[in-house]
Amino acid sequence: MQFKTIEFTNMVMLRGPNIWAYRPVIEAWVDIGTLEDFPSNTIPGLYERLVAWLPTLVEHRCSVGERGGFLKRLHDGTWAGHILEHVTLELQSLAGMPGGLGRARETSTRGVYKVIVRAWHEPLTRAALFAARDLVMAAIEDRPFDVDAAVDALRDLVEELRLGPSTTCIVEAADDRDIPTIRLSDANLVQLGYGASQRRIWTAETDKTSAIAESVSRDKDLTKSLLQACGVPVPEGVLVENVDEAWGAALEIGLPVVIKPRDGNHGRGVFTNLMSRQEIETAYAVAVDEGSGVVVERFVRGDEHRILVVGGRMIAAARGDAATVVGDGVNTVHQLIQLQLNSDPRRGSDEDHPLNFIRLDSAATLELARQGLDADSIPPAEMPVLIQRNGNVSIDVTDKVHPSVAAAVELAARVVGLDIAGVDLVAEDISVPLEAQRGAIVEVNAGPGLLMHLKPAAGQPRPVGQAIVNHLFPAGEKGYIPIVGVTGSKGKTTVARIVASLLQLSGKYTGLACSDGLFFGRRHVQKTDAANWSAGRRVLMNRAVQAGVIENGCRSILSEGLAYERCQIGIVTNIDEADLHPDLYVDEPDQLIKVFRTQVDTILPDGVAVLNADDATVVDLAALCDGEVVFFGLNSDSSVLMEHRAAGGRTVFLRDAQIILSQGSNESLLTELTAVPLIADATAQYQICNVLAAVASAWALNISLDLIRAGIEAFDAEPVVASADNVSPALQAYI
Repeated sequence: MQFKTIEFTNMVMLRGPNIWAYRPVIEAWVDIGTLEDFPSNTIPGLYERLVAWLPTLVEHRCSVGERGGFLKRLHDGTWAGHILEHVTLELQSLAGMPGGLGRARETSTRGVYKVIVRAWHEPLTRAALFAARDLVMAAIEDRPFDVDAAVDALRDLVEELRLGPSTTCIVEAADDRDIPTIRLSDANLVQLGYGASQRRIWTAETDKTSAIAESVSRDKDLTKSLLQACGVPVPEGVLVENVDEAWGAALEIGLPVVIKPRDGNHGRGVFTNLMSRQEIETAYAVAVDEGSGVVVERFVRGDEHRILVVGGRMIAAARGDAATVVGDGVNTVHQLIQLQLNSDPRRGSDEDHPLNFIRLDSAATLELARQGLDADSIPPAEMPVLIQRNGNVSIDVTDKVHPSVAAAVELAARVVGLDIAGVDLVAEDISVPLEAQRGAIVEVNAGPGLLMHLKPAAGQPRPVGQAIVNHLFPAGEKGYIPIVGVTGSKGKTTVARIVASLLQLSGKYTGLACSDGLFFGRRHVQKTDAANWSAGRRVLMNRAVQAGVIENGCRSILSEGLAYERCQIGIVTNIDEADLHPDLYVDEPDQLIKVFRTQVDTILPDGVAVLNADDATVVDLAALCDGEVVFFGLNSDSSVLMEHRAAGGRTVFLRDAQIILSQGSNESLLTELTAVPLIADATAQYQICNVLAAVASAWALNISLDLIRAGIEAFDAEPVVASADNVSPALQAYI
C-alpha cells in the first residue's frame, strides 16, 4: 500500500521555558495522514528495519520506563508521530547531541500530532526532524535509506553550530550552579547571568580580562622584563633586529639558545636548542615573519608545562612530551609519523582531540636536519628519531606541582594582570623549585586553551570550567537581577507597568517589556507591542538593567516560550477559560491552565508567586510554586485569604475601600482607594485587582510600604516618557 507521507504543517521554536520543558524545544505540528489507521505493528518489517538502521534505539526507555521501552512500544504498536519523536532524538544523539526531552501528543484534529524534541540549536533540530521523517517513511515503505550520510550531515551541522569545548565547559559549569546563559554570537561570546549582574566570556577570556594585560602578554619581551623585575624566574634574553645581532646575543647568553617571535602565539616560529649560526639564521628567517620582532633567550632544559591560573590561583597543570618515532628500515620519516604518531585516536585537527596532528613544520625540519635526516629519509630499524622537542602538552601533573612553582606562576599572572592565564614554563621536574633546576617561566598567555585540562591524554581531568565560573560568581551569586514575570488573561500590561514604576522609584534602573512597548528606565525605546521573547531578551541583555519586568501573554508562551529561565516574582492575574487559542491547538480549559502554569513553574525557590485569590483556577496553581505564595483579592472574607493568613502567609486585599496588607494576623493599612487615581472609581473592580497584584508584587520585592503608597498614588495610566526617536542608532542598538 502507498502511504501518504508524513507532513510538517508548522515548526514552532520555543526558545525559553514553555509548556513542555524548561529548555528550548521545537514543537513540530505533524500530519501523519493515512498512517493514523496503521500503527507500527500493522506495517510488515517496520520494526526490523528501524532496529537494523538505528540499533541504539534500544537505549530509549519511553513511557515503559526501562531500557528497550520504546522498542516494546514499537513492537506492540504505536503511531508515526511517536516514532518520529524517537528517531529525531536518536539522530541528534548520533550527531553528538545526546539526550534530551521528547514528546508526541495528539491534537484535536485526527491524524495531527505535536512532536516535541529538545533543540540545542534550531537549525540542527529542524534538519534532524526532516531527516527523521525521511527515514521513518523509508522504513514504512521498505525503501533504502543511507543512515550514515544523514548522521554525517547532522554531525557537520553540530560542528558548525556548537560552542567550542572550552566555552562549553564554562557554560555547563554555570548551568550546574543554575546561572542562566545567553549566547551572544555565532562564535564563543556568551553572557552568564542577567542585566547588571551578568558577566561575559569569550572562550577563556572574561569581561574581567584587561585589554592592557592581554597586550602585555602578547609582547614576550615586555612580559619577560616585567616578570624579571618582580623576581619571577625567566630565561635571560634580548630583543634583536637582525641575524648578526641574534648570533651575537646567542654567544653572549651562551649556547644553546631559543629563538621566537616577540609577539607570536601558539608556539608558531619558536625554535629551541639552537647550537650553531646556521641554525640561528634558519630560525631567525622564520621567526621574523611571525611577529614584530625576534627574541633570543637562554635554552631551558626540561619539559614544557602549561599552568592554568584563574583568579590568582593555580587550577591545573599539564606537561608535554617530546614526539619521537622509531625507524623500521622500510618507511620514511613522514610515513613513520603517520603510522606511529598521527594514527593515535587522541590526535586530531579539532578541539575534541587532546593531541594535535604532528606536522613537519620548519622547527621539525630543523630538528631532523640535526640528526642528518629529512622527511623522505628512511631511518634504520630501531633508530629513535626526534620530531618535536616540545609540545603535545596534555599530561596532567596538577598534583605534582611544587608549592613554590605554583606561587611563581600565580605571581606571573598577577604581574601581567590577567584574571585567567596560561603560564608556560620549562622544568625538568615540576615537583622541584624552579631555582633548584634553572627552570623558568617562558610565556604568560591570555585566553588559554582548556582542552588539555578537560581531556588530558593521560591523568585526571580538572574542573577548570567550574573554577572560572566560581571566579566570576563567588559563592552565593547566581547572576540574577530581580525579574518579575506577569501573565494572565487580562490586566497584565497595567500590572507590569505599575510594578516597573515602583521598582524604578525604589532606585533600580528597570527594564520593562509589555504590550505598551519596551522601556528602559523612563525611556520608551520601542513603541510597538513588546510583550514577546525578543523584547524580554533585550531587557535581560542590557548591562545597565538592575530589575526587569516582562509581560507574558498566552500566545507568546505558546509560540516562543519565556525570555528568562527563572524569575523572582511570578504574577498570574486571572484565567478566563473562554480565552482559548484553537489555532494553536489550545481548545480546552485544561490546556489553557497548563500554559499559565509555566509562569509559576519558573519561580525561584526563594521567589514569590503572586496569585489571584478570587480565581479558583489561579488558586490551584499555588501548589506548583517552589517559593512563597502571596494572594491578593477583593474579598477580605475569602476562604482562600483566611486560610492563607491562618498559615502565616502574606495577603493583599480590599476592605472598606482600603488596601490592606497582612501577614498572618498582622495588618497594615496601605492607602484609601480614593487616593489612587487609577482606581478612584471603586466600581472598576478589574483595575482594583491590577493595583492589588502590583502592590503584592512590590511588597514581595521588599519595597517599602511608604514608597509603594507614594508610587500607586502617583501612577499615571498613560506612559508619558522620554522618546528614543532622536537617539543615535548605536545607542538604540545598545538599549
